Amino acid sequence: MNKITVKDGTEIYYKDWGSGQPLFFHHGWPLSADDWDAQMMFFLERGYRVIAHDRRGHGRSTQTVNGNDMDTYAADVAELAKALNLKNTVHIGHSTGGGEVTRYVAKHGKGRVAKAVLISAIPPQLLKSDKKSRRPSHGGVRPTS
Repeated sequence: MNKITVKDGTEIYYKDWGSGQPLFFHHGWPLSADDWDAQMMFFLERGYRVIAHDRRGHGRSTQTVNGNDMDTYAADVAELAKALNLKNTVHIGHSTGGGEVTRYVAKHGKGRVAKAVLISAIPPQLLKSDKKSRRPSHGGVRPTS
């Protein structure tokens, strides 16, 4: 079973199949890498390298009490991308995975990311405004007016 151990000792499970330009799939809550298998097989047959991981607290990765936030999720992806020497990667995120992609690209993706695809994504807070005192419960974009 493919796993890496990140800085805080959490084990992150991942699938890494094929060769060619890497496509990295990020699952939604409370799913796992397995939920991307059909898409991974489709792109694998077309010459891509396909990667998916079980986010900490999901699937075969360590069940954690701490680190269940977008910054830690993105840092975990950064460690995995570095370990797999991923460059020119397309990151594809669904739901919470879209938030993970957004944070990863913004904080860690320089020189490694070709594109980001967000599918029904819940991105992390992108804009702060004093006009709105209530933060959206889903962590999405806050309106400016």
